[in-house]
Amino acid sequence: MPWDQSENEDYNVHISPKQKRDANASIYKGKRCRMESCFDFSICKKNGFKVYTYPQQKGDKISESYQNILSAIETSRFYTSDPSQACLFVLSLDTLDRDQLSPQYVHSLKTKVQNLPLWNNGRNHLIFNLYSGTWPDYTEDLGFDIGQAMLAKASIGTENFRPRFDVSIPLFSKDHPRTGGDRGYLKFNTIPPFRKYMLVFKGKRYLTGIGSDTRNALYHVHNAEDVVLLTTCKHGKDWQKHKDARCDKDNAEYDKYDYREMLHNATFCLAPRGRRLGSFRFLEALQAACVPVMLSNGWELPFSEVIDWNTAAVIGDERLLLQVPSTVRSIHQDKILALRQQTQFLWEAYFSSVEKIVLTTLEARIKPSTKFTAVIHAVTPLVSQSQPILKLLVAVSKSQYCAQVRSSEDQHVMFFFDFLILT
Repeated sequence: MPWDQSENEDYNVHISPKQKRDANASIYKGKRCRMESCFDFSICKKNGFKVYTYPQQKGDKISESYQNILSAIETSRFYTSDPSQACLFVLSLDTLDRDQLSPQYVHSLKTKVQNLPLWNNGRNHLIFNLYSGTWPDYTEDLGFDIGQAMLAKASIGTENFRPRFDVSIPLFSKDHPRTGGDRGYLKFNTIPPFRKYMLVFKGKRYLTGIGSDTRNALYHVHNAEDVVLLTTCKHGKDWQKHKDARCDKDNAEYDKYDYREMLHNATFCLAPRGRRLGSFRFLEALQAACVPVMLSNGWELPFSEVIDWNTAAVIGDERLLLQVPSTVRSIHQDKILALRQQTQFLWEAYFSSVEKIVLTTLEARIKPSTKFTAVIHAVTPLVSQSQPILKLLVAVSKSQYCAQVRSSEDQHVMFFFDFLILT
């Protein structure tokens, strides 16, 4: 079970407001950092965009997910084994899980990082993180001062996200494939695009602490017909101690439905915040060609500076949950088909493997000096993944110079290209 799907309810001491302020101050000392102010381009101009990963030290524990990230870098065209040639540095110390209650948590990381000979207050370093903070508050505290380092972080809030510096990445499980990855599940001839269910969700309901409000209210919208929103209280070893009057009924309804069957037979998939802003539901929905309905206010969506999420998702407001069913019902079937097709393109271009997530992260921070836009006009509607036009989209999207792809309702597809000119 992934760590964000379990809690230690015995850990019930809330940190004080002063401790929270101090924690945020220690993590975001470089809050105003941007590439032009906290990144040294001189080496990049001399040697090109090369990435160095620190050698792993004997005795340092490292998760499979972080090993996959390092392997993706080390097998990429950006990798160099010579630190003097490097433009960007990535730690071998596992920074993915900074939840103090997690068995993957690396202790004494602050001291270990500060003792790195090339650390230089984090300048030209990139830090990957999937989980931060701990129960019950789940702040974005990583437990050490990142200095001037960039963050590639899941569940990052817009208020802490540093534009043109940090990169928002998706939360992915330890089973996410390192390379390749399965294709999306959009089937041929899916017109009309409606499925058995209009809107679905299946996940935990939190009885205490952060992440409770939205999921606690889902039962108001659930109708057990085309809107199936299921929650369970049955998680964590002490759930019965906190159970409320709805738990038994919710748990029984929850057990009636198979999650994968729901996922593959729904038009829209709700993606409400969990303990943290992001959840596994986001990538699961994309792969299943189920249009994500985002209910996570303040979340900087993954690769937000590269992807226009309005073309592939419905961005909702947690405070307007009761309006969600009528909102998705009002979306025209042509628009639904376009949204679903875009989920498949984004899944295969950016998210289907750890390698794609890592390479997108690196490429998002190659600074352009020249840009141009190419527009492709499609005469017929895009209804099949086997069409040459969709094959072209996937092929061009893999270019190291393709910074963004957008589609419009009049069948235009626009490619935004960045060129890195090194002199």
